[in-house]
Amino acid sequence: MKTKLPTEWQELSDRLGFQEFTPIQTQLFDPILDGQTLLGVSPTGTGKTLAYLLPSLLRLQNKKAQQLLILAPNTELAGQIFEVCKTWAEPLGLTAQLLLSGSSQKRQIERLKKGPEIIIGTPGRIFELVKLKKIKMMNVETIILDEFDQLLSDSQYHFVDKITHYAPRDHQLVYMSATAKFDHDKIAENTLEISIDDQVLDNIQHFYMQVEKRDKVDLLRKLSNVEDFRGLVFFNALSDLGSAEEKLQYREVNSVSLASDVNVKFRKVILDKFKEHQITLLLATDLVARGIDIDSLECVVNYELPRDLETYTHRSGRTGRMGKEGYVITFISHPEELKTLKKFASVREIVLKNQELYVTS
Repeated sequence: MKTKLPTEWQELSDRLGFQEFTPIQTQLFDPILDGQTLLGVSPTGTGKTLAYLLPSLLRLQNKKAQQLLILAPNTELAGQIFEVCKTWAEPLGLTAQLLLSGSSQKRQIERLKKGPEIIIGTPGRIFELVKLKKIKMMNVETIILDEFDQLLSDSQYHFVDKITHYAPRDHQLVYMSATAKFDHDKIAENTLEISIDDQVLDNIQHFYMQVEKRDKVDLLRKLSNVEDFRGLVFFNALSDLGSAEEKLQYREVNSVSLASDVNVKFRKVILDKFKEHQITLLLATDLVARGIDIDSLECVVNYELPRDLETYTHRSGRTGRMGKEGYVITFISHPEELKTLKKFASVREIVLKNQELYVTS
């Protein structure tokens, strides 16, 4: 499959350690390259971004402005797509521009004058620029809707709908989603569906730790003292996250919460510090963590049992990305919770002794 890539990409893929295509990357490559409208469904962590990006970039003509439009539900995800896109677009002599709400519109309009082939952004800002005629939808040949299930359920959908209506009749639409659970009436007729829902990420190990409710924060503190430990900790409720953060900081644990009210720039600072191992525990809720991509995240911790299988899968997909090893630890305080957890995944018990983790079974 790699042989299909242009020579400009061969060296890059070797340098990035991009060895082989994942199933979703293999299956989407030719249909996207051929200009088909399609829906790609594959779990988090299976390389969906490159699955649509590589073939889409190969369709572009140099120096022809605004051919490819990529919409994402939030600024983090849009920013990450932009970074990945730049990496693969530059060797081909293509340029991308990121358009987010909250950034200077004037500056964005200036940059659009340079004629980037690729535009990436959030629906609200993109639609504003379409209305101002700064983005010329008649030039757009392909629209990619990433995390489409989220774009649909969000207040942003009417923007998405309007944007796609402005595009030429024969444009290509690519819907990407980690789940097939959404209203399929919202997608274009004759859309080819490619689903790899059954792909089990076997590089991720699933564990649980038994702990009394009142001792959970202390267990997080102890985990943070394990050598080289770094974890993304999920909370079901924002209130629990807040109180855990307070207690951890009082005990001088190297932890930071990624609350939704933290502004974009500060969130980037937090994420960068976490990626550089300067922060041990990153505390988050599901809403906040959607679209966060931490390349070599070793561990996801569920502070309590996730509400359902889909949430568990989404969280687990944050670790072990692109085939790397990863593990998930769920805190269990009641036998009933363990029963439910066993329906979500094949789990083993893990215990903490002398600042080291041991598997008991």
